[in-house]
Amino acid sequence: MSSAVYSPRGALAAAVLGFVVVLLDVSVVNVALEALRLEFATDVAGLQWVVNAYTLAFAALLLTSGSLGDRYGARRLYLCGLAIFTLASAACGLAGDLGMLAAARVFQGIGGALLVPNSLSMLQRAFPDKVQRSRALGWWGGIASLSLAAGPVVGGFLVEHWGWRAIFAINLPIGVLGAWLTTKYVAEDPPGHQRSLDWPGQGLAIVALTALTVALMEVGGLGWSSPWVLGGMAVCALAILGFVHVETRSRAPMLPLALFRAHAFTMASLSGVAVNFGYYGLIFVFSLFFQVEQGLSPAETGLAFLPMTMVLMAANVAASRLILRMGGRWLMVLGMSIAALGYLLLLTVRADGAYVWLAVPMLLAATGTALTVPTMTNITLSSADASRSGIASGVLNSARQIGGLLGVAVCGYLVRDTAPQAFMAGMHLCAALAAALLLAASVMWWRLAGAVQDATAPVCGSQGRR
Repeated sequence: MSSAVYSPRGALAAAVLGFVVVLLDVSVVNVALEALRLEFATDVAGLQWVVNAYTLAFAALLLTSGSLGDRYGARRLYLCGLAIFTLASAACGLAGDLGMLAAARVFQGIGGALLVPNSLSMLQRAFPDKVQRSRALGWWGGIASLSLAAGPVVGGFLVEHWGWRAIFAINLPIGVLGAWLTTKYVAEDPPGHQRSLDWPGQGLAIVALTALTVALMEVGGLGWSSPWVLGGMAVCALAILGFVHVETRSRAPMLPLALFRAHAFTMASLSGVAVNFGYYGLIFVFSLFFQVEQGLSPAETGLAFLPMTMVLMAANVAASRLILRMGGRWLMVLGMSIAALGYLLLLTVRADGAYVWLAVPMLLAATGTALTVPTMTNITLSSADASRSGIASGVLNSARQIGGLLGVAVCGYLVRDTAPQAFMAGMHLCAALAAALLLAASVMWWRLAGAVQDATAPVCGSQGRR
């Protein structure tokens, strides 16, 4: 007999902790980049692998993770993810070279892929009411996003005083606490579906993402005309074509293409790519800017990220309330426009300029991002059937991680030359690309006026008079 005592708040706390460690490891590593570069005598491409080995495994396995949760139970898969992530974190802290660290980061990504979609499935089951679920998602995203922003501050302090290995040790108590809360407060899983798993589709997704990642991260050293780079791009294209072929003919596809018939679902997924491209890519660039270009210590670098720390949680919680008043469409337009403005203001930043010229753009970018993330999550869950909540959230988060992976790869390529003038030119180009993507996505939401009104209609609005 299970010892779990069903509690929606306990389930929320458990789900939040899993998302916390996932996002914490996205940001906390960035302040250790200079320490890793010096210890392992590597370059920007090597540092990209430390960041993207995690993101690659995370993005590639999210879809299957959602399907596994729908079949075997979100609670069960969530506990497995916590165990893998915690053990992999210990392995990261013990790594003796860059290859071992990157390999351990892959296993962290596997654990993270099991955690995120299944945490959302647990929340959907714990909060069936639309209003309560919206508030729960706001806290889920707000607290976890706070960890994303606080990661550099905490990580900088740990690296400065105990070395880079300490940033992975902090995951161990969080993982243990998350497992305890899950077993105590999350109700047992209901019977799952019996659909078979799409292993051919999963294999092709891994091949496509791996080939694309390798090609983009090697182009800085080999050039665009390199046979290895061109070959990687070709393998990626063929794998994508094969993936679409398999998914359209599979009786139980990993990615049910019918989900994209809902305009809201498609737009949320595309927006996830754009938002994370800018946020993850610029976080990587900022970390190099502070440490390499301005010579800040890890602790000082962490403090330089404080504008993001101060606003992320408040904006996430505000988004959960604003969506009930404004509707998802307008909140997505607002959030992405604010973030785009922040990135555009980065075009005025100089290496020797005052910090305020960087703090204000960072504040705007974080605010806009924090408004959009819980909104697109809410839209995704509202547009999918409850039996598909795992795979739907998996698609959204996979799209977001692919955006982050591309952001680090592309931005890392643009700032590969750390000479001050070349680096600043690359940083400005990164900001311009991020702003362009966000503005395009904002226009998409503005133009497609009726796409999301049914899914995220305001509680007090005019939809009933349409």
